[in-house]
Amino acid sequence: MLPHPHRCPMVEVTVTPHSSLADRPVRIQVWGLTPSQLITLWVWLRDEHGERFQARAFFRADAEGRVDPGSQPALGGSYSGLCPMGLLWALQPDTPFLRLLKRDVTGSPFRIHVEVFDGVILGHSPRDRPLAACEAERWFVGAGVQRVPVREGRVRGALYLPPGPGPFPGVVDLFGGAGGLIEFRAGLLASRGFAVLALAFFAYEDLPRTMAQIDLGYFEEATAVLLQHPKVRGPGLGVIGVSKGAEVALAMASFLPPVLATVWINGTAFLHGTPLVYKDLHIPAIPYGLERVLITDMGSLDNSGVFHDPQHPLPGSSAIPVERIKGKVLFVVGEADRSLNSQLFARLAMARMAPERGRILSYPGAGHLIEPPCSPLCSMSSMRGSPRPVLWGGETKAHARAQEHSWKEIIRFLERELGCAWNVPHSQCRL
Repeated sequence: MLPHPHRCPMVEVTVTPHSSLADRPVRIQVWGLTPSQLITLWVWLRDEHGERFQARAFFRADAEGRVDPGSQPALGGSYSGLCPMGLLWALQPDTPFLRLLKRDVTGSPFRIHVEVFDGVILGHSPRDRPLAACEAERWFVGAGVQRVPVREGRVRGALYLPPGPGPFPGVVDLFGGAGGLIEFRAGLLASRGFAVLALAFFAYEDLPRTMAQIDLGYFEEATAVLLQHPKVRGPGLGVIGVSKGAEVALAMASFLPPVLATVWINGTAFLHGTPLVYKDLHIPAIPYGLERVLITDMGSLDNSGVFHDPQHPLPGSSAIPVERIKGKVLFVVGEADRSLNSQLFARLAMARMAPERGRILSYPGAGHLIEPPCSPLCSMSSMRGSPRPVLWGGETKAHARAQEHSWKEIIRFLERELGCAWNVPHSQCRL
């Protein structure tokens, strides 16, 4: 706990553990209050650009003068009711349309600030003095996880390796239409015992600035780079992708024999906007139906109709040939996804697959950006290449529950299909 010059010495607030992985729960506790005292718990952090994200909740102390959000419901604020991690997953930016995204995964953690105020504090002024304050660290890599930049042939990305000699099961990690290199999920998966290649495929270093086509040969080269690493156990590997990355992951599972386990998060089962090329094969893309975009009252774009015209059947010539898949696919669906109708596309894919090859996890109230647990809901944000912010959808509590459940299922799925690391005790392979 950090000292504060204006803090009442009788009140204390702690976060346990003080330092933790960002996908693990923590416990916030306040001591030294008077019985039934009404307080505000304010949690905030700054991202690497200095932008502040914050949440607050109001509580009454129990008969012993304690507040524990893990066992006491919030009366109001950024959320209400009993939500042990509510003060983290309710974090929202001061500046509209920002997404909380860890960019420097290995260099530093997010520093969570927790402050306790007497009464209900709806805003902050210099006259508001906290009764107590503390900090906590939220890391995206565990102790000993190594990051190795990848620039081999055409392949660009970052390889995250767990500590120890291995060999570790390999996973390729893909994000979506914003491009660039996003690494936070790779760091967390490596902390669970997987060797993870966070793979860029456009808008990064010397890769194409825009995605004109899905060149499956590039992704085949990336799987070879991963499997050739001495700490990666073959002959098979996994792929996890969200949005456009899920579309690519499904294509990889359909054509590339090493792909044994695929995690598809809110994607499509057809080629949209960008055709697929692979050797002599060319699969045409369905043009985006931009005329079906809706502009919300907030000025963001609801793209859910862009990928599917209900008046016309989807052309089979643009379908990803999922009937070819020899491995297993876990479809993770947010039923409140406003970026695309991911529930429809998961069902269409499953209808063409052998039943034992796929499984759908469908979550009412969850939006498009289903991320590891304790991540705050991002229901809309600015995105590179979009003229307006994009609506992602989701309801805060339902989305948080979906993230917690789906992350456990994703880890179990990858462990079941790829196995734990040989030098990791079986008990550590479990959540």
